[in-house]
Amino acid sequence: MRTYKITSLLTITSFALFSHSYGQKMASLKDSYKNDFLIGTALNATQIEEKDPVAKVFIPKQFSAATPENIMKAEIIHPGWDKYNFDLADKLVAYGKKYNIKINGHTLVWHSQLPAFMHGMQNADSVKQYFTNHINTVAARYNGKVFSWDVVNEALNEDGTLRKSIFSDKLGPDFVTEAFRLAQAASPDAELYYNDYNNEQPAKRAGCIALIKKIQAAGVRIDGVGIQGHWRASNIPLKDIEESIVEYSKLGIKVMFTELDLGVLPNPWDGDAADVNMKATYSAKMNPYANGLPDSVQAKLTKGYEDLFKLFLKYKTNVSRVTFWGVNDGQSWLNGWPIKGRTNYPLLFDRNYQPKPAFDAVIALKK
Repeated sequence: MRTYKITSLLTITSFALFSHSYGQKMASLKDSYKNDFLIGTALNATQIEEKDPVAKVFIPKQFSAATPENIMKAEIIHPGWDKYNFDLADKLVAYGKKYNIKINGHTLVWHSQLPAFMHGMQNADSVKQYFTNHINTVAARYNGKVFSWDVVNEALNEDGTLRKSIFSDKLGPDFVTEAFRLAQAASPDAELYYNDYNNEQPAKRAGCIALIKKIQAAGVRIDGVGIQGHWRASNIPLKDIEESIVEYSKLGIKVMFTELDLGVLPNPWDGDAADVNMKATYSAKMNPYANGLPDSVQAKLTKGYEDLFKLFLKYKTNVSRVTFWGVNDGQSWLNGWPIKGRTNYPLLFDRNYQPKPAFDAVIALKK
């Protein structure tokens, strides 16, 4: 009961602040950038089912694209060998249609968050059958209903080589090309993307370019590459990002930033990895802003987003979408990764859906 009351109080507070902000005519990201590129967000199940009254009004006003945070990943949508659970994915498609929001399916092939029956699977024929059936079934169901698919997610190591996974082990190095071939046949009306983190870094970028060229050389369609953009506000690799936009564009494909957030907390490994399987132990030193963000750090976050969006606008003919990985700070995965129980501030809206100075800076670029 106590948890319910606290949650209700937070919802009431958020709704009151949100209503006041919109009463003051809060600017809209999607409207401000409508002539430049899509502005997207990641949606969780509560938001898809419109159970959050604030999000129900807020999301359609701010975003023109959406990616499901988890509900289209294999462990949820394909929990048993012959069992699929399309309930939430169908609701997502209906949500997109209702609000004219383009849906990016995420993701068809990924080594992580696989269904339990895949764990420890040793038979290559069984892996191939799963791989083929999963792509054919899921992609075909949503052909003409989703705008695009992250066909393959995070298949590369940091040095650009192919990651060791159940798919590379059992299906061989051509599994990425085959995934795109199957997706193209099953969902011919959707755009098809490769998605990864740190693929703006030179070594991984080179591997990603080689992977894309291999797909293209096989006569298989690939429409774009997603750079996730899980960076730290104090260390955004702007030069590498710009070079990546240019180099990927030379391949004749779209470039998008698919999971953007700028963390402000210390990183245990002093790097920008985004592997969900990486974990670290909690300590107060690793959670320095539990009671609020200092102005100096807020300023770094603001400048980081301003610099990024200046760059995105410079290449707006190449960049087709910018998607934030979450709607507000309270919903960000970075509160629980790689250390559970932290308080992070990586997005443009605070825990009460209020715009932060970073939001104002991003909007100001379009005035």
